[in-house]
Parts: sequence; structure tokens; C-alpha cells
Amino acid sequence: MIDYLNKETYNFYLPENLIATNPNYDRDKCKLMTMNIKTGEIEHKFFYDIINYLKKDDILVLNDSKVIPARIYAKKKTGGIVEILLLQKINFSESYWECLIKGKNIKENDILFLDYDNIEAIIEKDNISTKSIKFSKPLDTNILNNIGNIPLPPYIIQNRKKRGESEYNDRDKEFYQNIYAKNEGSIASPTSGLHFTSELLSKIKNIGIEICYITLHVGFSTFNPLKEYNIKNHKMHEEKFVIEKETADLIKETKKNGRRIVACGTTVARVLESEFDNGDFKRLKGATNIFIYPPYEFKCIDALITNFHTPHSTLLAMVSAFAGYENIMKAYKNAIENNYRFFSYGDAMFMY
Repeated sequence: MIDYLNKETYNFYLPENLIATNPNYDRDKCKLMTMNIKTGEIEHKFFYDIINYLKKDDILVLNDSKVIPARIYAKKKTGGIVEILLLQKINFSESYWECLIKGKNIKENDILFLDYDNIEAIIEKDNISTKSIKFSKPLDTNILNNIGNIPLPPYIIQNRKKRGESEYNDRDKEFYQNIYAKNEGSIASPTSGLHFTSELLSKIKNIGIEICYITLHVGFSTFNPLKEYNIKNHKMHEEKFVIEKETADLIKETKKNGRRIVACGTTVARVLESEFDNGDFKRLKGATNIFIYPPYEFKCIDALITNFHTPHSTLLAMVSAFAGYENIMKAYKNAIENNYRFFSYGDAMFMY
């Protein structure tokens, strides 16, 4: 009997060479594995073939959150370099941010100096794992675009270093962003959408599929692995979301009529499953910390587009709940045998 609460249930061996450190620059030409979750049947396609698996009258739901250039650098009075990762605004202020800091001996009341426009960063509060920083000038979009880097996942940077590559390249700002990204706030990309092109979305619309959007700002906790032996004790951090009324009404009507809701990504799945219940939405705005794992029964989504996830991840637990644990383990074994690329810049999977 499978113990769904044991973190080791969500472990598998992944060869390091299958971890994608660069995007597929032809977005929709990455590999696509499709799986019928009722039969377990697997097919190997390219992402542009997804149009053949979507049905007229499906609703495709995308996350339009935009990644901000949240990784910035500052100097201590001694001249030492400090890396700052902006996590989220505090009280919606562009001057006051919750941050992660990589640097030695940083404590409350320290002042750091940004090499731009004489901006100072004051450490106002040490929250053990994070720090609250007050900046002397608001870090608006213009400033962040000048001083910030796209906050690529740590494993991409580490693996690029191992392979002798530069940490960033000129194309990350474009390709770690969905083409429909609009609402700024994420510090990690909703990567299932990276495979879409404008042309592919147009073709999808032309066969009678409606596309709508939610916004969920992806936080750093998306990279937090399962550490507790019993995964029920894993703490999910809250992520802010917005569902426009037009989107909510369309989804309610779709479910009422028995049509399919196709979620692009685990971020979309989290929002819809968190808030949709008994044919209606509990909230259209707020924050969710929902943790989905087997034997969860899905209330809203009927099909899911996603990438291939890391061992010991909450995301692997979620897709196991959606497609069935044994189906997922079979699919991941198949993906490894067929040299699929894993994680944020990797290949895609469609479960229906």
C-alpha cells in the first residue's frame, strides 16, 4: 500500500544531464508527453501538438503574473558584496520589501548601498529566514529594470557554473517570461506557460477554445522541498492571487455545462482548487497556501499542462494527486528513458 504522507514516496532518481539549464528558444518545439489519466496511455509529441488534444469549448486558463527582476546587489560599508532577493512588497510599498540576503554578518540597522542613484537599503527587521528592508527610494519598475536580474532558480545558476557557463545570459529576461505575462509580482516564472507562442495561442482560439487568465504571484517557497517525513507537516507559504470576475463567471458557466477546464500550470491549479467549491468561487482575491497531495479530489480542473518536477517537491505531490501516483511514476520513468528535460526550462506534460 502506498504511503502518500511519506516524503520518500515522492522521490526518484534523475540524471543530472536531464536538468534543463537553458530554455528551448523555439518555445513550442519542446517535447510534450501526453497522458490519458484514465487509461495511463502515454504519447510523445511536440508542444505545438497540444492543439490536437484540446477540445472545442474547452476553457484554457493561464497565469498572467510577470516575473520582476528581483535579484539585486549592494555593498556593505566594508565594500563586501551582498546579494538581495526581493520577495514581496510590505504593505504594497515599493520602498519596503521582505527579502532574502546572501552575505555575511548582516544584522538589523545595517545600511547597504546600491550602485545606482545613491540608493541606500536599511535592514529594519531580521525575521530569521528573511529580512525587512527599507530602501531610500521606491524600487519601481524603471529602477528594477536598470539594476535587477531575473531571479532564475538556484539550481539553474549552480548547474551553469558547474558547466562553465555564465550565470545569466541576454535571453533569460525574454525566455524566463511567458509571452502573455502582464501583472508584475512573481519571483519565479509560472513555467508551464513558457512553451506557448502567440501563433499557437491564436490557433487555439481559432478552433473554438476560450482563453482566460488568473494571476498568482509565485513566491520563493515554490523551490522549498519536502523536508518533513510526514508531508502533512510541510508548511506552504501564502501566494497572492486575483481572479477577475469575467474569468470566474466563465469558469462557473463552463463547469455548469460539463465542459473542460484546462489549467496551464500548478499555479493555476492551486488558485482554482483553493477557491472553487460547489459551483462558485469563495473569493476572487486573496492569498492561498493550499497543499495538494493524494488522495485529494479535484473540484475544478479537468486537464493539466505542466513541466516535469523535482524529486521531493510539493509539485510532484500535486500532479500525483491529479493523475494518480502510479501513472506519474510511470510517466517520469518514461520521460527519463526518452531524455526529456526537467524543471523550469524543461519539457512539458499534458494530463487529461
